[in-house]
Amino acid sequence: MSLYRLEDDPQLVAPILVAALEGWVDAGGAGTTAAQQLAADGTTVATFDADAIYDFRSRRPVLDIVDGRLTSLAWAELRLTAAKVADRDLLVLSGPEPDYRWRELASDVVEVAKRLGVTSWVSLGAIPAAVPHTRPVPILATASAPGLLPDGIRQGPDGLLRVPAALLSVLELSAAASGIPAVGLFAQVPHYVNATYPTASIALLSALGSYLGMEVPIGSLATRALERRTMLDAAAASDEDTRAHVERLELMADESRLPEGDELIADIERFLREGGGEGSEGGGDPDGGPRLH
Repeated sequence: MSLYRLEDDPQLVAPILVAALEGWVDAGGAGTTAAQQLAADGTTVATFDADAIYDFRSRRPVLDIVDGRLTSLAWAELRLTAAKVADRDLLVLSGPEPDYRWRELASDVVEVAKRLGVTSWVSLGAIPAAVPHTRPVPILATASAPGLLPDGIRQGPDGLLRVPAALLSVLELSAAASGIPAVGLFAQVPHYVNATYPTASIALLSALGSYLGMEVPIGSLATRALERRTMLDAAAASDEDTRAHVERLELMADESRLPEGDELIADIERFLREGGGEGSEGGGDPDGGPRLH
């Protein structure tokens, strides 16, 4: 039995599938927030069997109780949404990262993609990194073949990078293996930000726009990013150690140097030790730096 059910069969023209999943490689909620922006006015095309792919003891449904009466439950769900951005057809796959049946799910997602005529795959995600909030958000990219990435977005890092895999990467690899050109766009989120980070979502949408050759609307993300920047500036200004740490990161960023594979692995390992990972919106605490909300 398939894990998915088609809810609609829209007539799409060369759709691009954009995927982002909550949890792993979604620091600051950057990827899923960007996906929500893309899918805001879309229509559900396919749903997936939540009972088969989620552990509801780790992803418990949210219960609303009003005046002592149980009123509703909100369950984790993975869905594929059709949306149109600047006259371009997109399919947006988003939801919490499933717990079970990854290989079967990857096969089914590719089956749906081919059934709907998907011409390209784009993963959106984010990782914690030793970068300052006062500089533009760096983007790391993956690509299934040379020449897929536009100018200004570099594939990397160089050399071997061996890390715990996300389902997002399993899906991207499966799409590429099936003949669908695939790229991944991953924002580097300041490791000390332990909250949503709209600035990274904007950076991902900008990179996606460069890949698609069009401008992608960012909606209210600009206002939210400004509010977050103001909070982070105030937090840094109020503490000498925090201000000094941000200044050190600024010096590193101004070198315009992509991190090496070993540095990224170290950041991710610290992220795990500090309690990041499943359901975490922020990053870890590399370099002994502060954590700002």
